[in-house]
Amino acid sequence: MCGRYAVTLAPEVYRAFYGYEDQPNFPPRFNIAPTQPVAVVVSDGGARRFRLMRWGFLPGWVKEPKGFPLLINARSETVAEKPAFRAAARRRRCVFLADAFFEWRRDGAEKIPFAIRMRDGGPMPVAGLWETWSDPQSGELDTAAIVTTDANGLLAAIHDRMPVILQPDDLDAWLDPEARIEEALALTRPCEPERLTMFEVSRRVNRVANDDASLLEPVAGEAPVPAARKAKPPEESGQGSLF
Repeated sequence: MCGRYAVTLAPEVYRAFYGYEDQPNFPPRFNIAPTQPVAVVVSDGGARRFRLMRWGFLPGWVKEPKGFPLLINARSETVAEKPAFRAAARRRRCVFLADAFFEWRRDGAEKIPFAIRMRDGGPMPVAGLWETWSDPQSGELDTAAIVTTDANGLLAAIHDRMPVILQPDDLDAWLDPEARIEEALALTRPCEPERLTMFEVSRRVNRVANDDASLLEPVAGEAPVPAARKAKPPEESGQGSLF
């Protein structure tokens, strides 16, 4: 399960890491939640492109989204068979822009939040699936879900699932719509624990309205990676504002 994550690095860092030609400008976000617009990388004619989508996957065959469950995660073990995801798993794979995510450990009736980041402080290539949903009036909405897998040895201490965090060398194979589904799904193994760092954070993250750098400050344990930068106001986008 992944229900909150963060995008705090500078836009140019992501652009250099993923190699897309687009030049989006966006501020840091420290508490991204389901149904919000999110940034992803897709393959378009063999080139990587930056796109905005809604976090909450809608299969193309859904007639009325109000009565359809909110699909923010897709289990890697079943995406090839599940009716909601199987078409996207074969042809419409993406990578979420992220550099941290949050997970909660149950302690009796209490849930204690933790932040997980890359140990090197860089982008976190989170695997995703996307689909364009069309309404009866021919309006279109691009939607996406995060692909999850079994927790690795680090995350297993707090939860049994984690996002699929791809290796940089696996990005082309994951994004390629012509790649065989078996080859793509072979990349959805748990991330090596030594690539990550994890620390307890403030319970302020539990409230979606809280969105500031203090959410990624440890209350105990390891120190976080360097703080995010300040950014210019975002530009307008046809897909809707990222923030």
